[in-house]
Order: sequence, then C-alpha cells, then structure tokens
Amino acid sequence: MSRTTITLEQIILFLLETPMFEVLSAGELSEIVHIMQIRRLRDGQELFREGAEGDGWYVVFEGEVAVVRSDEVGPVREIARLGPRACVGEMAVIDGSPRSASVASNGESTVFRFPRYEFEGLLAEDNLAAYRLVHEMAKVLCQRQRQMTARVSELLEQRDSASKKIRKEIGPLVDKHKLSE
Repeated sequence: MSRTTITLEQIILFLLETPMFEVLSAGELSEIVHIMQIRRLRDGQELFREGAEGDGWYVVFEGEVAVVRSDEVGPVREIARLGPRACVGEMAVIDGSPRSASVASNGESTVFRFPRYEFEGLLAEDNLAAYRLVHEMAKVLCQRQRQMTARVSELLEQRDSASKKIRKEIGPLVDKHKLSE
C-alpha cells in the first residue's frame, strides 16, 4: 500500500468513479470532500466495532476491510470483504443506530471517513450534494433489503422440519416487509 500523500485531485477522481458518488458533479463533490478524513489502517486494526455509536461512514480507497458479526452461540463470523470503492457504515448516517457489525482492515488499507455530524451539518444547510448522497444510500439500502427478503422467502418456502419453525417465527415479518416494495 502506498504511503504517499493523496492529492485532492486523486480523491475527487477516485470518488467520481465510486458508485455512491458517481451521481455528483466534480463541483458537488468538492462541497463534500472538505468534511472527509483520511485514515490509514494496519492489518487487523478496527474501523469500528459492532454496537458502537455510528459516528461516520467510509469509502475504501486502498486495501480491503472485513465485515464481521458476533454470534451468541459461536465464533465471530465474516459476512463480507470489501475493497476499493466500497462504502461501509452508511446506515449510521440514515438512522443513527449503533453499528450492526464490526469492520477491520484485512492487511494495510486506506479509507475515507465522512463524519456523521459534519455530514448532517451539510444536510442542515440544504446542501444538494449531501441530499443526493443520502438518496444513493437509500437506493443501496433498498437493494440490500430486497435481496434479504428474497433470500429469506426462499428459505421459508423449503419444506423440511427446520424450515417449518423458521416459517412460523419469521414468516409474518417477511410478509410485512414485502408490503413496502
């Protein structure tokens, strides 16, 4: 991983090619990057911990991060690995809830951090670029919700004995969330 200085031009060009930001113009992006912080992480260093306050969201610039969840009856389980241009932690900007997973660097990595309170300040100032980013976040979250609902629905349609118990417990919840589609 490069330890050289990252220029503003490199940041803007990178973000313009990042799915969450590609809807913004270079001018709009320059309104957002002034709140951004650059964090360099060592192998295994935590970005944030499950249950902690959602105080910002991140874009992976270099390297890779692992998303893990604790399991009450078993070991921590990795649920995703994210590389350059992936966003993580954006739900904190939307609802302010505690982190639903932990994220740590897998090898050395560099991430761009967008602090929640500064981002909310842009929203309070009616910054169009910030609103456009929230709209992109909402689209990503909708996509994830649809994928989750489809997967759970597939599991509920299975006819084995374990599936019957699952169907009884979470079937009504899945049906309720299908109403929002």
